[in-house]
Amino acid sequence: MLEEAEEIGRRVRRARLRLGMPQADLAAALGKTQGWVSKMERGQIELDRVGLLNLIASELHVHPNDLIGRPYNSSPAENQWQAAASAILRELRRYDLTPVFDGPPRPTQQLWQETTRLHRLRDAAANVAIMEVLPDLFRETRALAEVSTGHEREEAYAIYAVCCKFAHTAAHALGHPELVAMACERAAWSARQSADPVMPAVADWMRVWDMWATADWDDALALSDKAIRSVQQEYERGDPLAVRAWGTLQLRAAVSAARAGRRAEARDRIKHAWTASGRMSQTESPPVYDRHSLTFSPGNVQIHAISVALEMHEQRRALSINRRMHPAAIEALPNSRRSHHHMDLARAWLWDGNRDKALSELEMAERIAPQLIRNHPIARSTLRSVVYTERTSTREKLRRMSDRFHLDG
Repeated sequence: MLEEAEEIGRRVRRARLRLGMPQADLAAALGKTQGWVSKMERGQIELDRVGLLNLIASELHVHPNDLIGRPYNSSPAENQWQAAASAILRELRRYDLTPVFDGPPRPTQQLWQETTRLHRLRDAAANVAIMEVLPDLFRETRALAEVSTGHEREEAYAIYAVCCKFAHTAAHALGHPELVAMACERAAWSARQSADPVMPAVADWMRVWDMWATADWDDALALSDKAIRSVQQEYERGDPLAVRAWGTLQLRAAVSAARAGRRAEARDRIKHAWTASGRMSQTESPPVYDRHSLTFSPGNVQIHAISVALEMHEQRRALSINRRMHPAAIEALPNSRRSHHHMDLARAWLWDGNRDKALSELEMAERIAPQLIRNHPIARSTLRSVVYTERTSTREKLRRMSDRFHLDG
């Protein structure tokens, strides 16, 4: 684990030297000292915030995955998802060619039911399983769009767009930037072919996530607002799906603002999301099927408030928010979100100096969604920090005891 931190530092150094960039120039761009950059390149400082990692990658003109070595080296069995990812890419590349599908495709009503399986897999953070399901579903959905007309054809494109979203989420979690980019492009294309007024905003929601990789915080905010405006009328009318999208986009904007250093705006965006979650509870009776697969609830707003506080390095504020949270709000969230929440709490406790609680939260996160946590750079960074600090502390205790015992004499 500690060697991984050193390798990340070496990758940063190689990328910097490839550009002929002095340490002082990189430090100035990051708002850090040259000494900080030097320590980071020697693996002595963890890149424990996504925003910071992405900013460094942006300044060095590389993808963040190039610095942290994702996809991580795993066993052959754990690498089988890459075959499914290649199959998905093949389907996305031939989006405007005649589909290759044997037999008549099922109607959209049945294909929407297939997406409920993807919802369950996403909630469980079973990203490899999502990858394995998608190639056939892409083929069948595209075949249906080719042979149908009218509303049925529009719904086929809506399903295709939702499948792109699932591919996008799984590719982000597993570390496949080519599939991330392709899924985002095809989601925008298919959203335009659908008659769903919210679907283009969902595609923009995906694009905002991708803009974070290149530290384009201002563009991410501008795109979030563009998407928010596109569903504003439906939001004001209280359409449940529009309310979900509007609120989720505010959370995207909150994270973007936090990473841009705009503290006041980040908090305002969280307040807007709270307003949307209140409207959702008023309008969803009976509950509406979330065909766009947007996880949005009061609990989700709360855990985003914690993430935003951590992006601004306000760990005590994050822990204070957590103390005020009702456990039921967390338990109601899918495993993917609950696991990410415990990972954030691990970071908060570590920064606050409590290694035991940090490790406990990280263990909880792994129990809930092991695949997600083992592939997440921040979880790995947090664990490395715990291990390094523990070793340093143990060495210091042994040194002091050695002095007391006069072992050097």
